[in-house]
Amino acid sequence: MEVDDFDDIRSNEEFGHRLKELTDEEKQRLESQNSRLIPDAKAAKLEREAKRNWDIFYKRNETKFFRDRHWTTREFQELINFDPEQKVVFLELGCGVGNMVFPLVQEGFSNFHFYACDFSPRAVEFVKTNPLYNTDRMKAFCADLTTDDIFDNISEGSVNIASLIFVLSSIHPNSWPKVAEIAFKALLPGGVLLFRDYGRYDMAQLRFKPGHKIADNFYMRQDGTRSYYFTVEELAKLFGEAGFEILMNTYVQRRTVNFKEGIDVPRVFVQGKYKKPNFNG
Repeated sequence: MEVDDFDDIRSNEEFGHRLKELTDEEKQRLESQNSRLIPDAKAAKLEREAKRNWDIFYKRNETKFFRDRHWTTREFQELINFDPEQKVVFLELGCGVGNMVFPLVQEGFSNFHFYACDFSPRAVEFVKTNPLYNTDRMKAFCADLTTDDIFDNISEGSVNIASLIFVLSSIHPNSWPKVAEIAFKALLPGGVLLFRDYGRYDMAQLRFKPGHKIADNFYMRQDGTRSYYFTVEELAKLFGEAGFEILMNTYVQRRTVNFKEGIDVPRVFVQGKYKKPNFNG
């Protein structure tokens, strides 16, 4: 399975709106994936068991798989452009084990009140047992982002900043409009959704073998979790139709190099900032 963060490895990032150009070999790899698709019955089972598969993932990997995301304040200036006296409500949609929330806590965001939710009860329990978890300014809870149950724990229109970082790709495309609607409803007018996920023709997409493809650009990993690979056009349409203003919507192409480990990996991500409009009257 791919890892989304390489904080200890030298890398350069390039932002742009153009889709990555494929080599002939890469085109052949993608074409070969169509030789054996996942049957509809198995795809339906993956959807039914999505929560279970993610819970098993966290049972197996605990807190050791994803790296803490210390890059978020560099990429998303919205996290630091606040008066330090202003109370800021931050919501992490799909928090995993807290790889985004806890680095912010460590960096001294003392004016932030954090809400963190995840599909997996086991992941939420790892958040709650982290030594940095503070019930005075943090609340972690289980929520299915394809339903309204998140609003059992937070009020609609109460959030300054929400994040959706490497989460939407694991959700069935039919449910994306609901996820975007949930994010929109949670934010205050003027609030911003910060987004990052896997981009079309990322290295991980090209590496899938026949027998892993569910549908166009949507795949099953070995452990039963799933991953989609986005274009910026898809995201602009999705979040625009949900009511957001598109502040940023771009590809991030990165070549990650670690000479000691012999790693030279081209990655493609998508990154966005989507604002809930300030309503007048």
